[in-house]
Amino acid sequence: MSCSRMIHIVRQGVWKVPFLFLVMGLAAGAGCRQKPQAPSPEILMLRVEQVPSQPEDPAWQRAPEYVGKLLLQDIVEPRQLKETTTEVRVRALEDGKLVAFRLQWQDPTRDELPGPGRFLDACALQVPMEAGATLPAPQMGEPGKPVEILFWNAAWQALSQGRKDELQALYPNAWVDHYPYQAPPLKRDPGMQKEMESLYLPARALGNNRAGPRAMPVEEYVAQGPGTVSPGRGFGSYGLGRHTPKGWSVVLSRDIPKSRYVALAIWDGAQGEAGGRKMRTGWIPLREAKAPSR
Repeated sequence: MSCSRMIHIVRQGVWKVPFLFLVMGLAAGAGCRQKPQAPSPEILMLRVEQVPSQPEDPAWQRAPEYVGKLLLQDIVEPRQLKETTTEVRVRALEDGKLVAFRLQWQDPTRDELPGPGRFLDACALQVPMEAGATLPAPQMGEPGKPVEILFWNAAWQALSQGRKDELQALYPNAWVDHYPYQAPPLKRDPGMQKEMESLYLPARALGNNRAGPRAMPVEEYVAQGPGTVSPGRGFGSYGLGRHTPKGWSVVLSRDIPKSRYVALAIWDGAQGEAGGRKMRTGWIPLREAKAPSR
């Protein structure tokens, strides 16, 4: 008996309850379980009441999965000529205001400590700033055709989750006897202590929070070509990454863009990737998904 025939019998309700349970059992045994979804050729946004913030949220399983093959960034310097991360898996959910993407890729090493000779795991999502008949160059846009970029990295993730912005956090065996701005007498004079901090922590004194402490592991940028990155306009971005022994699972969300194309980039710190040395995609169509039938 086919699965559709069994379901028809159940819906008609012409059989008594004991036989109904028998039919349902046969249906399960005959493979009427929901079939795994085939990968989508484009990123499909499934409408939900509210986009999730956690990579493990079960709502992601309802969204179609896009599997994107990553390309070498071999167009502009510094180039990446060695294949590292080969693919990224993407699911997308939207609630009418925000769209959230979950990016997953294999990476058994967790590279989250900055320092000399160290590189960070990271990812980025890029969209054209404006919808139009022609797309900007996927290499961070071009003059007159800007792109908006949402960038996440593992070091910011650790800082936003409580890792201290201190030397011992990066080098556990290092020891500092005394910083002048931490002298006990200065605690009685906050103004003087702040002045001393400006001498020893000049970046923080100038409002440069690129290192830490941080509340959010993402930054927004606008670019019109390689080497033209500037701060973004504020498009409601959010990010959260989680690492497992297999790799990273990162949620990136922002307001729903005007354009229906996205491009992605992945950096593997263990492979020495940073800046232009990365794996990337070209433009990927972004469409609204039909709700799955129940």
